[in-house]
Amino acid sequence: MDKRSFARKTGIAADVLMYLILLVQMLYVFTGNIIHEWLGIGFFLCLIVHIILKRKVISGMWKGGKKSAARRFSDIVTVLLFLCIIVLMLSSMGVSRLLFPWFKFMGSSDFRRYMATAVLTLAVVHGGMHGFIRTKKKKTAALLIAAGAAASIAIGLALVPYMNRHFRTVTVDRSQAVEGEKVEWSGSKPLVVYFTRVGNTDFEEDVDAVSGASLMLCDGELTGSNRLIAEMVSNALDCDMKPINVTGEKYPSSYGDTVSVAGKELRSNARPDIEHPDVSGYDSIILVYPIWWGTVPMPVATFLENTDLSGKHIYLIATQGSSGFVKSTADIREMAKGAEVTEVVSIYCDDIPTARQTIADKLKKYRDNQYYDRRLRST
Repeated sequence: MDKRSFARKTGIAADVLMYLILLVQMLYVFTGNIIHEWLGIGFFLCLIVHIILKRKVISGMWKGGKKSAARRFSDIVTVLLFLCIIVLMLSSMGVSRLLFPWFKFMGSSDFRRYMATAVLTLAVVHGGMHGFIRTKKKKTAALLIAAGAAASIAIGLALVPYMNRHFRTVTVDRSQAVEGEKVEWSGSKPLVVYFTRVGNTDFEEDVDAVSGASLMLCDGELTGSNRLIAEMVSNALDCDMKPINVTGEKYPSSYGDTVSVAGKELRSNARPDIEHPDVSGYDSIILVYPIWWGTVPMPVATFLENTDLSGKHIYLIATQGSSGFVKSTADIREMAKGAEVTEVVSIYCDDIPTARQTIADKLKKYRDNQYYDRRLRST
């Protein structure tokens, strides 16, 4: 086999392997963290091989001369793909728990998932454009590229969160997850108020414990992941915690059915009856809640609208399987009349079991900001 033939076959093998790794990386729920991180290293090694073998083609992108619209578009996609891969590499290091625990830059699971989706989508378009330029059936090629790009976006933004909700079993050691660095709060001790599915749902005995459904097995018992977050905060601040529990009809065992019921409650602006946590005597409330349909669950809305929160400071910790606080912060400000509302951290469902130090760091940040704000007001 001559060098040219060897290089061509090696390049094809590296390209195919990169596509396979990208797809397998989306199946984190099945592979687990160790395999996931080592596969990431494998992907970037394949990328280096790809760049070395394609160095002449890459250098030709910057040469002048007349190019077709398809060739120019392909070059733009290639540059965007390379830039997104670099950002994905940095964000992957930022969320690494095995190989790069010391790297703290871009440590957002949400951002990393979006970048992985962008890389997969651009990689499909990048590969498709090579066929588009060569084929005479341009319309068919364009449709295949569009379909592949749409499928990639759907995998990253819909299928992966769905698999996390329905197929990922999470087991946690409570002491390891909850105990950690203590944070001295500025002023009177706050109260942690939380809402979680456990205690508000009639679960079947064989219910799966999946993190995306706000559930996990903690010391062998079914536990709401928002309760676990509340315990982390309570341990860090050495403060009390109280649940928001519905007193009427509870939510169904099935996560999908709960999503449906929650959607109906939101559309009808329902306010389920709850046991109201007593917040008198507390100046600060740390509210822990899941994102349902882009905002707070309606039992949390009942608590906010029917509790005297005037003059209090509410710190928000949200858990979610999609993105950030969405519109929950604006809704809470509208519901909690007279209260000051501050976002602390939004935690992606995958990161809930290991969120203890992140929570402590965020609490220290807002404690210090609160301290400096008081000093400024006093001068």
